[in-house]
Amino acid sequence: MTAIFPGVFLVQYIPMSTITTNDVRHLAQLSNLQLSDDEITSLQTDLANILDYIDQLNEIDTSGVEPTYQVTGLENVWRDDTVDMSTVTRENLLALTSEQADNSIKVPQVLA
Repeated sequence: MTAIFPGVFLVQYIPMSTITTNDVRHLAQLSNLQLSDDEITSLQTDLANILDYIDQLNEIDTSGVEPTYQVTGLENVWRDDTVDMSTVTRENLLALTSEQADNSIKVPQVLA
């Protein structure tokens, strides 16, 4: 592995000539996708083209280029992680709900 900047490494990938239809079928299975043979062949070509493009990018000398982490100028705003003690009790909050069970708020089922 080659470090492209601190903590980030470039990992060598499998060359396009070794991407098989079985590899694409395996990726489809992992992604829970049902693909036709034509779609598998098309994706095999697309993946090969993507990896070829990555090869082209890997040939660029970026040794003097600062990594770009963020381009919008936004900055993280951090605050101290402090616990504020509230005067509201569990009983007060439960009294506001329409349904409760086992000292908790009962909500409609989301997943079947």
